[in-house]
Amino acid sequence: MEGGAYGAGKAGSALDPISFLKQPQTIIRILSWVFSIVVFASIVNEGYINKGNEILYCVFNKNSNACNYGITIGILAFFACILFLTLDLYFPQISSVKDRKHVVLGDLGFSGLWTFLWFVGFCFLENQWQITSLDDLPLNQGADAARAAIAFSFFSVLSWAGLTLKAWQRYRLGADSSLFSQDQLDTGHPPYSTGTENADTFQSPPFAENLDTVSSGYQMPPY
Repeated sequence: MEGGAYGAGKAGSALDPISFLKQPQTIIRILSWVFSIVVFASIVNEGYINKGNEILYCVFNKNSNACNYGITIGILAFFACILFLTLDLYFPQISSVKDRKHVVLGDLGFSGLWTFLWFVGFCFLENQWQITSLDDLPLNQGADAARAAIAFSFFSVLSWAGLTLKAWQRYRLGADSSLFSQDQLDTGHPPYSTGTENADTFQSPPFAENLDTVSSGYQMPPY
């Protein structure tokens, strides 16, 4: 994150996929994407059990709210990671520093919120699993899925906290005034000429030399 505005250089710089994939922010975001898949997929596939009737019960103490919560934040995190990965990819192409600032603030706010929601989800799922009776799980059906959802919810707390930190660093980095003028900060376009010329290029008005010649050759008549 050297130079440029909010961690990226001037707009139009060449895209290097290898360097992009090696960025810590990209790695953490991909991990967050994978963690979200594990959480909601585990609950959807094996998070519900059927005890000899048509009614499905959530493995987390038969509390459907726990399953619904894990699935919801997992799916939303899944799509959010795709969105922000796309924005990260095209971030250097954004010419307006104001737009870059909005993207970074959006990343910071969402990452901070999802860090909190994943922490709540981890505590919620762990609490419900602790009070779940093994008698409600025939042959430990769904136990592995429940443990996986809890474990990767905790990993998601760490990964989204890392994304929050990286977004905060980009926000603190701000705009590099050596690369962007004030007009670029406001509009995202190169500044227009103000019409003020340098004093060295100033030219005297026409007929000035003639006037000087006439003035210097004029003599007062004697009285």
